[in-house]
Amino acid sequence: MTPVARRRLFFWIPPALLLVAGLAWLFRPQPVPVDMDTVERGPMRVTVDEDGETRIRDVFVVSAPIAGVKRRIAHKVGDPVTANETIITSIVPTDPEFLDPRSEMQAQATVKAAEAALDFARADVRRAEAEFTFAQTELERARRLGRSGSISESALDSAEREMRTREAALEEAQAQRGIKEFELERARAALVPPSTSRNVDGNTGCDCVNVYSPVDGRILRILAESEIVVSSGTELAQIGDPGNLEIVADLLSSDAVKVTAGQPVIINDWGGDEPLSGVVRRVEPYGFTKISALGIEEQRVNVIIDIGSPQGEWQSLGHGYRVETRIVLWQSDDALKVPVIALFRPTDDPSEDQGVQWAVFKVDNEMVSTQIVSVGRRNGIEAEILDGLKEGDRIVLHPSGRVSDGTSVIERNES
Repeated sequence: MTPVARRRLFFWIPPALLLVAGLAWLFRPQPVPVDMDTVERGPMRVTVDEDGETRIRDVFVVSAPIAGVKRRIAHKVGDPVTANETIITSIVPTDPEFLDPRSEMQAQATVKAAEAALDFARADVRRAEAEFTFAQTELERARRLGRSGSISESALDSAEREMRTREAALEEAQAQRGIKEFELERARAALVPPSTSRNVDGNTGCDCVNVYSPVDGRILRILAESEIVVSSGTELAQIGDPGNLEIVADLLSSDAVKVTAGQPVIINDWGGDEPLSGVVRRVEPYGFTKISALGIEEQRVNVIIDIGSPQGEWQSLGHGYRVETRIVLWQSDDALKVPVIALFRPTDDPSEDQGVQWAVFKVDNEMVSTQIVSVGRRNGIEAEILDGLKEGDRIVLHPSGRVSDGTSVIERNES
């Protein structure tokens, strides 16, 4: 190599080395920015969450005891009532119906027949009275003759028997006259016309039936407020005690099997500043089908919850209010936990059964490694770690496809 070529070579070597170094630095592997979190111990709770509805435990329905015209209910929803004292409403017995010409003529004929039968019964009474009077006279004559010995004892006994027979016949005729009098009254009652006016100021002069409140409490609903004609058994109002509230939540049957009586309940979104406490009283054994908002048939089970907080904290709640219930299935004050978004299914070795395994990406010195973990209970946010991690370990949250074993990572700057 000539001296000139050597000098040219030495001249271009430094720029070439700088260019190679710059390219190497430019295309070097960059740490992947990820979200990280620290494994920690703390309180953890597993719940079943579902909307619930408040209801008064015992709702009493007031119904009409008889058919008639129900007076207008003057009470309003929410008014207090006292058992067997507060009159909810009054019912006027139904007026008789108007008679058509044929029915009226038949009723008039029945009255005339009853009057004739009564006249016959009265005549029969007069006949029986005459015979009874004659029998009494004959008995007195027989007794005088008997004292003087003019007639036999057998004749005297016959006179006494005849008097008693006539007395019984008179009583029978009088009873028949009473029956005919009642039949005449019944026949005349069929001709009584409907009244054209009704006293609406109280019960004065009115054969009304008062409907009383069966229990102490408040009026929850008025089902028939205006004056209307009702039949026996028509529902008029609902009454209950707002201080005796319970909550019913319909859970999916797959969640209801995890719930047992006595489990604590957290009641949220009821309108107050602080959540209320409650306890499961009963899980109903009968399920029912309910159509969800998406049109899917779901098997639901009612769970009944008692409110445990003092009544002064929730006295503004009423019948049929919406609340959110969280039934606590399990809780711990010192659980080793990680966010659920850090867990994934390991797939590095397809030959192994991966269906029961969970893993996380553990960060050591800004390098990622796959760590198999044993997961205990989970809720929608956190998962309990039984084995595989310890408190203080750093893990990757919601890892992307760019993260794998040996990947260099850097915590993403939230700002």
